Amino acid sequence: MSNHTSPRQGLICLGAFFVAGLLAFSPGTLAAQTKSKNAAGRLYVASLEGSAQINRGEKIEGLKVRGAYLAEGSILETEAKSTNALVYSNGTGLFVDPDTRLEVSRFAQEPFTPNRADLEVEPSVSQTETLVARGTIGLCTSKLVAGSSMKYSSTFGSVSVQGGKLVIVADADETRISLLEGEALVRCGELDLGGRMLRPGEQARIRRGASTATVGPIPPSELAQLNDKIFMACAARKTVYFETTGSETAPEIVAVPVVPATVSPLNTVSPSQLPP
Repeated sequence: MSNHTSPRQGLICLGAFFVAGLLAFSPGTLAAQTKSKNAAGRLYVASLEGSAQINRGEKIEGLKVRGAYLAEGSILETEAKSTNALVYSNGTGLFVDPDTRLEVSRFAQEPFTPNRADLEVEPSVSQTETLVARGTIGLCTSKLVAGSSMKYSSTFGSVSVQGGKLVIVADADETRISLLEGEALVRCGELDLGGRMLRPGEQARIRRGASTATVGPIPPSELAQLNDKIFMACAARKTVYFETTGSETAPEIVAVPVVPATVSPLNTVSPSQLPP
């Protein structure tokens, strides 16, 4: 029997090799490879007054202080007269008012090496998409690195955060976005492609049925309460840092609470016991 391969057989073998190559680098495979490089982003509970719960579809459980939960796909709700402060694993602090509902549809983050010396820059590229279904939140973010995105939506509009400090209030009639520091782009629905850029000290109001947002100075009467929420969100960021464990193909982000250093009491000597 001859071992010679005909031109036709050679073409068939080459075609099969080409198809196998396409399958190996198909969009689904590439997406899986890309996803394997991302770690599941976490939410850490820095403080809790009253009660709040997290719903991840499989079960609903009460939030616990110093608990770390998967962020993506979570629905968080605070009850009346209850508040909590959370920290995303990208370093964003979040203060949540009573009777508030948040739906985190996306929170993806690349693995990183922890660097507690610089809390002003997020540790790695991340993407955040959250719906503020109702209630009030205060945000205190690190400076986002290139490639990161952060979007908070409500019934009437959305805000793309470039980094900074802001408060979002969503109720049945309007959404108010108050920026105290940084930059943010406000859009009024999906058709508002251009949006309005907010500057520090400005507030955007998106009313039911409006096609554009109204932007003006933050009312002085609201500043004290807004600053309180921002203060709590920023303080939460200092209570925890995050690190990546696991393998390169299966990285995992874990929360490490910051334990305050124990200061030894000073030894004092009564003046009557001092030598002459």
